[in-house]
Amino acid sequence: MTGHHSWGYGQADGPSEWHKAYPIAQGNRQSPIDIDSARAVYDPNLQPLVISYESCTSLSISNTGHSVMVEFEDTDDRTAISGGPFQNPFRLKQFHFHWGTTHSQGSEHTIDGKPFPCELHLVHWNARKYATFGEAAAAPDGLAVVGVFLEIGKEHASMNRLTDALYMVKFKGTKAQFRGFNPKCLLPLSLDYWTYLGSLTTPPLNESVTWIVLKEPIRISVKQLEKFRMLLFTGEEDQRIQMANNFRPPQPLKGRIVRASFKA
Repeated sequence: MTGHHSWGYGQADGPSEWHKAYPIAQGNRQSPIDIDSARAVYDPNLQPLVISYESCTSLSISNTGHSVMVEFEDTDDRTAISGGPFQNPFRLKQFHFHWGTTHSQGSEHTIDGKPFPCELHLVHWNARKYATFGEAAAAPDGLAVVGVFLEIGKEHASMNRLTDALYMVKFKGTKAQFRGFNPKCLLPLSLDYWTYLGSLTTPPLNESVTWIVLKEPIRISVKQLEKFRMLLFTGEEDQRIQMANNFRPPQPLKGRIVRASFKA
């Protein structure tokens, strides 16, 4: 990839423009997608997903200018996923969110054409096969991202620690310590999932991701979701632009098959 292009979610720098600097945007395994639940293929050979988030190795929370991200210590496999379609464990590197200005949109993946107000992405890398996250992110089997839908409902108690920290990272480029957070609390009870081969949903859009999209959403309250909408795409010195609608729309399937770990 040549140079670092500035990109965003506005009219001039948003998803419809990304292909100019990142031609892979029009590739054959781009994400997100709309998951047509009736066309997904149940695969009895898919193993259950094993999520070993036993130790709380979170380090920091930051505003990347595109989302809010929590980063993890990834020097060993203590916080990892395995099973599912994977031969190796994949280590958790970070998680972040995508959300809308209103409840009617915000997620990146959609199910049968239906968006959710928010989507959580837990980004993992194949540390058995690759030496660094960067190397893994450039390889077709380097990354595994777990997508979790968020819908509006009653307050999610464990989410409070996160939503209560957002004020510290209101502006682009800000970062705060955020230790001892276990992301296990952000997962639904059922780990039924769809899986397909895709890409990063933000530039550089590398086609390096095996996606695991969980069928069951988690619920958060309106109040909790509104705290995400108080974040800004902009720095302290800039004209304030609300951070929201930071999602890429679904991309063409181009013949890919979506497998389901469960019978419809």
